[in-house]
Amino acid sequence: MSVEPYREITFDKDGDGPAGQSAALAALARQGVTDLVLLTHGWNSSPSGATRLCSDFFAPFPGLFGPGVEAGYAGVIWPSMMFTDEPVPDYRALVTVLPEKEPVLGRLAELLALAPPHEAAFAEFGALLRELADVPGGAAGATGLAGSVPEFLVADPVAVCALFTEALGGDPGDGPDGEFGEFGEGLKRYWKGAREALRQATYYVMKRRAGRVGESGLGPLLGEVARTAPGLRVHLVGHSMGARLVAYALRGLPEGARPVASVTLLQGAFSHYAFTARLPHDPRRSGALRDLQRRVRGPVVACYSRHDTALGVMYPLASRLAGDSASLTALPGTGDPRWGAIGHDGVQGVPGTAARTVADVPREGVPGSGCVNVDTAEVVRSHSDICRPELARVVVSAARAGRP
Repeated sequence: MSVEPYREITFDKDGDGPAGQSAALAALARQGVTDLVLLTHGWNSSPSGATRLCSDFFAPFPGLFGPGVEAGYAGVIWPSMMFTDEPVPDYRALVTVLPEKEPVLGRLAELLALAPPHEAAFAEFGALLRELADVPGGAAGATGLAGSVPEFLVADPVAVCALFTEALGGDPGDGPDGEFGEFGEGLKRYWKGAREALRQATYYVMKRRAGRVGESGLGPLLGEVARTAPGLRVHLVGHSMGARLVAYALRGLPEGARPVASVTLLQGAFSHYAFTARLPHDPRRSGALRDLQRRVRGPVVACYSRHDTALGVMYPLASRLAGDSASLTALPGTGDPRWGAIGHDGVQGVPGTAARTVADVPREGVPGSGCVNVDTAEVVRSHSDICRPELARVVVSAARAGRP
């Protein structure tokens, strides 16, 4: 680990963790730590990869803090999976984070390898996707922490795979070599879209898991830290789906607990309307985290980059399919603002949100409260490009802990 003192916090898929984790963080305050920077990773294939990310990300921090600040560090390790710009999931990685689904994943991988051109095979594939995502009885409209069940999980599997084939640039009217007709062997071409359907199903599982771990795990843990070490200032940092996790931790804080001094969201993989009181396209509804930025003593900073194709292209597709019962009637356009990610264009729909560029921060700093958007496109060139000293400066500025 590049920094000390460092503690690692672990949660399982339900937000449960070993006893004594909050006490270990509170003990840092008794050792003189004034500010705890806590990083939550996004999709990762292994806990060791998450630890390496923490080490690389934290490396610039010791030289950035001002006098009187004694920093401590923590990494939140949760069972997630790799998310890349590629449409084909790593099945071995999926088994490591969904071990209870190994037989289901094995059969899904087998079907994708064989690509049988039969409707019955697609029907089996659809049923397996529902089992993977724990969709009860295959019924649409079921609700939970993550909202409605995505339409693609309960719609006709052939239509779904045809849609995804088209979304990935395939021509649903032609086979891969132009030899397939409208029926029979022609269905074989839709297995290209089936790979994306599996990727979207695993995205849905991780989206639901990140919210549950944040609300049921990290939030209550931070509440306990606040009770036993009330003077410790906690600065939450989350990358990708880990940004969703730390944001949902605000919802899980006990009533009256305010241990969080700042939040920095790095390429956040959740809705840019999450904090709004009124959705622009439906004023009767609010964002899932409406006004929760008020539970933070300092700012909620959203770092975003237009170069993040994972959030700029595939996230809108996943979001629309998760939230629109008419989603399978046409391909979702990436320009539709309803489905944008906070890591692609920042917080939207919250009046008074401040704006900065990553170059502005060293000169102007970050406002001391409210929502702040920081355009990091100058240094962040892809979804996972976060181990940058410029982003460390943003975190320290949001913490109000930097050198004068």
